[in-house]
Amino acid sequence: MDDWLKRVAAAVGSDEQLSGEDADALLKIARIAAHESDDRRNAPLLCYLIGRMQTDRPLSEILEAVKEASARSSS
Repeated sequence: MDDWLKRVAAAVGSDEQLSGEDADALLKIARIAAHESDDRRNAPLLCYLIGRMQTDRPLSEILEAVKEASARSSS
C-alpha cells in the first residue's frame, strides 16, 4: 500500500494492509465492474460489498467468480 492509502486508512480507523496481490485483484474486480456493467458506479459498490463479506476467500478467488459471473451476463 502506498503512503497516502495507509494514512487515510488509518484516519478512518482501518488497520488492514493490502498486499500487492490483493491490491491487483481488487483493482481488476473494480475494472470489470465498471466496464462490463457499463456503469462506473458499480466499481466502488462491488468493492464495498466484497469488503463487507464475512469470508476467508482470497481476493484472487473472488476475482475469478466476478469474471465468471460477468461473462455469463454478457453472453
